[in-house]
Amino acid sequence: MKITCVVDNQVVEGSGLKAEHGLSFWIECDSACVLFDTGQSVDVLAHNLAKLNIPEDKIKIVALSHAHYDHTGGLNLLIREHNHPLIYANPDFLTPRYALRENEYQFIGMPLSQEQLLLGTELVLSDCPCEILPGLWTSGQIVSRPEAEGRNANHFVRCQRQWLPDPYLDDMSLVAQTERGLVLICGCCHAGLLNTLEHVSRLFNAPVRCVLGGIHLKPADEQTIDRVVDTLQNMYPGIHCFLNHCSGERAINRLSESLKDRARPFPAGSRVDLDQDLE
Repeated sequence: MKITCVVDNQVVEGSGLKAEHGLSFWIECDSACVLFDTGQSVDVLAHNLAKLNIPEDKIKIVALSHAHYDHTGGLNLLIREHNHPLIYANPDFLTPRYALRENEYQFIGMPLSQEQLLLGTELVLSDCPCEILPGLWTSGQIVSRPEAEGRNANHFVRCQRQWLPDPYLDDMSLVAQTERGLVLICGCCHAGLLNTLEHVSRLFNAPVRCVLGGIHLKPADEQTIDRVVDTLQNMYPGIHCFLNHCSGERAINRLSESLKDRARPFPAGSRVDLDQDLE
């Protein structure tokens, strides 16, 4: 199984890729391929797919970590190309998302309407783990969250005429089963990295050997970052971290200090072979 970062806030120098605040991964398995999230825009997704020699018409299966625009903005490309892809997401994915900015609630959700999504895709909504391809699963809903979540104080949902803090029920990661253990592939990990790790370890009854993607520690305080770093070092020995998007420079630097060469940035254009690179 190989994973390529297609869209990220940063790009590999000299790659010719475009950067934007967003995330997308191309996951290659023996039997098929999966696009995990679609970045923020059609323009960047289309450009980067072309640069990486990934044909748009090859995208038949998509998994979406949550409904925010920076992970769903490229969906219009897939609908426009009439691929009618199979899309996996949490049932709460269809709940509109908002951010309170300058005393105004602004929509920050998926750019497609529900009608467009239902007409242009085959939508699979489940809060239980689903096996997308042999050895590649959705995490299911992260119910137990005793540890810190990946929250933004200005994120809200509308419920019965009230504005409530977004519970991030739609947050979903992917889990790859490899010979060396589990690989956790995160979009933003709004449910909290430690909560997600515990959920996945218990559900699949195997050690997590790698975390890849955004872990939403950019807005976290130092105490929270320290808790994550200490837990990874002590409870997940030998773990690798390939981090980007919302992980935050402070968290990536702290993990690099703690885990040495087993923690590194994963900008657009980066590629990891899960069978060879997790020594």
